[in-house]
Amino acid sequence: MRPISILGAGPAGSCAAISALRAGAIVRLIERSKFPRHKVCGEFFSPEIEPALDHLGLWPAFSAAGPSKIRRLELHFGRGEKISQLAEPAWGLSRYAFDAVLLQSALAAGAALQREPGHPPQIVACGRSVAATSRGARLFGFKAHFDGPSHDAVELYFFGRCYIGINTIENGLTNVCGLAPEDFLRRFNFDFDQILLQSPALAGRLKPLHRSLDWLSTGPLNFSQNFADRTVYRAGDALSFVDPFTGTGLLAAVKTGTFAGSAAARGDSVEDYLKQCRACLKRPFEIAGILRKALTCGFAETFVPLVPSAMLFALTRPR
Repeated sequence: MRPISILGAGPAGSCAAISALRAGAIVRLIERSKFPRHKVCGEFFSPEIEPALDHLGLWPAFSAAGPSKIRRLELHFGRGEKISQLAEPAWGLSRYAFDAVLLQSALAAGAALQREPGHPPQIVACGRSVAATSRGARLFGFKAHFDGPSHDAVELYFFGRCYIGINTIENGLTNVCGLAPEDFLRRFNFDFDQILLQSPALAGRLKPLHRSLDWLSTGPLNFSQNFADRTVYRAGDALSFVDPFTGTGLLAAVKTGTFAGSAAARGDSVEDYLKQCRACLKRPFEIAGILRKALTCGFAETFVPLVPSAMLFALTRPR
């Protein structure tokens, strides 16, 4: 049996472990950090997550974690809004719960967990590249959980050069996750509670809620892809770090992790693996780049209303 070492026990790494184990490999998961833990994340799972997890036998465990069901999409821009029904239900689950489900499943399937690497890993499923953008223009993400009335929608608020996404997760909690450039955040001394008040629609939406988790932030963010490294199988953010407003990051992590585990266990070339990933991720990453440009240039409030919400949702899905 082929031994496989995987650096990172997050969604991509755990899915890679399960996929490799199912292909008959011996798997070691290497994770140096405390795990699971809360992370800055939209915590939104598009409808395609069900077949992706079901392929690994993980859908029952995901369902048992109590994800919220999301049936609608709301886009808010200035004083306007667009509301549509999702063709299929999406889901909301915290990264803490999701990461725990996947890691526990990988360990139960036979993966060994260790803190320090021995030999160089064949699969790299941790980390992302650091932004080289100049100060002021650098992008930072932030998130917190709120208690209070919950909705069955994923809600996206665009104002100025800031974006906030909201959706319900397990236990009726609401996840609030945002993205903004550094110079905008500095105007408010990185006081995220104050930033939420800059959009009247968002402030009204959150008025009945109260924050139950300290704000977490991360950055500077660099939305990029690394298809040049052919020495290892990169998966998740280590391969493709996509903008959170697309709602595809977790699905992409599951899919690329699954591809990487199978490819490594079979001994497929990294080049063949990357071709498979490129076909899956190319379109959503390109569409995300257009939306990111509109957001950072302050055009999102003008651009978003022109695109049918169903089309916008469909174009950002990995194939």
